[in-house]
Amino acid sequence: MHRMIVFPGNPGSQYEKTRHNVARLFCTYLNPAGPWQTKFHGEFFKEGETVWLRPSTFMNESGLSVRECSDFFGIPADRILVVHDDIELGFGRVILRAGGGTGGHNGLRSVKQHLGTEGFVRLRIGVGRPEGPMEVSSFVLARFSEKEEAELPAVFSKAQEQLSSFIRS
Repeated sequence: MHRMIVFPGNPGSQYEKTRHNVARLFCTYLNPAGPWQTKFHGEFFKEGETVWLRPSTFMNESGLSVRECSDFFGIPADRILVVHDDIELGFGRVILRAGGGTGGHNGLRSVKQHLGTEGFVRLRIGVGRPEGPMEVSSFVLARFSEKEEAELPAVFSKAQEQLSSFIRS
C-alpha cells in the first residue's frame, strides 16, 4: 500500500530558509533523487510504495495539494506523513506523532480540512518560540539564526531516523 511524505512550505526565495520552511529544508537535506514531476499543485515523485510531495502552494493552502495527490494514488490519511515546523517544541526537538490537533498551525489546518480528518501522521520539527514581543507569524517567517542554521544537519539527522521508521511501517 502506498504512503506519502509531504514537505509543505511557502514558495519564493524570500521564504526559502525560514522556520516555516523547515520541511522543505529537510527535503533538500534528504536529497531525494526524483525525478520530480509537476502535478497536484506541487512536485512529486514515486519511489517504490512511497510518494514524495512538495506542494507549490503557500503553507496555508497545502491541503489542496495533499488531497489531490492522495486521491490520485488512493492513499488513506493514516499513511500520509506531513513534515512541519512546530513552535511548541524547542529548537531541534523532533517528534513523530500519529493524529492529533493542528496546534494553531495553518498548514496542518489546511491538510485536515482537505482530508476531512486529523488522522494523518506528523513529523514535528521544533523551531522554538519567539522571545520578547515578536509576533509568532513574524517569527516563523524569519530566517534561522546562524547558530541554528549550523545545527540543522544534526536536527535533520534525527528527523531522518523518525522518517525511516514511518517508511518501514
